[in-house]
Amino acid sequence: MSVSVIIKWGGQEYSISTLSEEDTVLDLKQSIKSLTGVLPERQKLLGLKVKGKPAEDEVKLGSLKLKPNTKIMMMGSREESLEDVLAPPPENDEVVNDFDIEEEVIEVENREENLAKIARRVKDYKVEEMNPPREGKRLLVLDVDYTLFDHKSCAETGQELMRPFLHEFLTSAFEDYDIVIWSATSMKWIDAKMKELGVTDNPNYKITFMLDSAAMITVHTPKRGVVEVKPLGVIWGKYSEFYSKRNTIMFDDIGRNFLMNPQNGLKIRPFMKAHLNREKDKELFKLSQYLKEIAKLEDFSFLNHKHWERYLSKKQSQ
Repeated sequence: MSVSVIIKWGGQEYSISTLSEEDTVLDLKQSIKSLTGVLPERQKLLGLKVKGKPAEDEVKLGSLKLKPNTKIMMMGSREESLEDVLAPPPENDEVVNDFDIEEEVIEVENREENLAKIARRVKDYKVEEMNPPREGKRLLVLDVDYTLFDHKSCAETGQELMRPFLHEFLTSAFEDYDIVIWSATSMKWIDAKMKELGVTDNPNYKITFMLDSAAMITVHTPKRGVVEVKPLGVIWGKYSEFYSKRNTIMFDDIGRNFLMNPQNGLKIRPFMKAHLNREKDKELFKLSQYLKEIAKLEDFSFLNHKHWERYLSKKQSQ
């Protein structure tokens, strides 16, 4: 059953009718964010209650018994100033609280409700292409925070927090891969960071497109409850003529983002404390060599990216 609500905020009304009873309050907040620009963590939805208490993010919409076109008042403000955008996102402990996905993956990867959410993202999420996909290229999907730069440390410029070898890495990867940026934050923030790092208009490589938190879905895991993930099926559904499980690899420092596509995920070591680690971090340098090796393959699906260093060492010694 579909759920339709009207969000009242800032003197305007926003209609949402793309959700189902299986979706959660967090899914609703993500939809609101795509319409208003207000981040989920800054939204306060008045009137959504369970047993007299505000509904938590993991509560399914079906359990709220909402009537069609129920009006919900929202309080919250969007990021307005460049300073807000360039500042780190709200504090979170995702890196600390990440978990090994292997015990959970079978439970969620093929569940019908999760596949239905992906299908809705394919239908409703609007991709703003920066450069067209290229025939015959593989696909590299990159996280931002702790993958491309250290977003917690203090610095005068983003360049100081940029991961070593970033531009060399992207230049090398671009020869064989279309590059997509996918961050669990707002597009406004992603765009500002990519410009700050000199990625957006770099003459040596091109970004195909960028995805934000609105392209993600929530899944329920038996042991960890509701978590947000980055389902590559959204990209494969929109660009089936170019990309698939056979030619896609995704780098992220948070393993649970791979829950819907574990075979395609490579968990990168997080880049933190940039001022201390800038001289010794060679992760992107080594991974550029790994990408070059596997680009020779027709099919990535038999690879176990957890052992990428072993694979690279073996190939380089041959």
